[in-house]
Amino acid sequence: MPKPVLHLMSGKIASGKSTLAKRLAAEGDAILLSEDHWLARLYPDQIKSVTDYVRLARQIREVVGPLVIDLLKAGVTVVLDFPANTPQDRQWLRSLADSAEVLHRVHYIEVDDETCRNRLHLRNRRAEHEFAATDAEFDLITRYFRAPDKDEGLQIEIHRL
Repeated sequence: MPKPVLHLMSGKIASGKSTLAKRLAAEGDAILLSEDHWLARLYPDQIKSVTDYVRLARQIREVVGPLVIDLLKAGVTVVLDFPANTPQDRQWLRSLADSAEVLHRVHYIEVDDETCRNRLHLRNRRAEHEFAATDAEFDLITRYFRAPDKDEGLQIEIHRL
């Protein structure tokens, strides 16, 4: 029986993280857990700002973290569609794999800002995502984005979608 793996997603808004996460889960017979899905269902219409998002995402992590560890310890591969977009985020996410004593893989989607912004506009027009970010929110959140680095002790796989 293959050992479970924790798959983590890193990339700017609208880079294709959720699309890749769904594909990885389907191909790898894994459980997919999506931060956006949890936030939209638990806190409908409560996220009006980036501050709201940060506060509520922390609450979600307190519940999802132990669940992910339990799933991994039970032998289930998990694709965690939570943003691994800062060193601090990645440290927390990697700690889940370390706690479960399993391997992790950070899937970094390397896409330029213009492509992401175009995809965001299209996604917003189609209303195909739980949250529609504005250009100002894209700019604000992108300022905090830091690409994963091997010096963080991560197993990184780069995707160019």
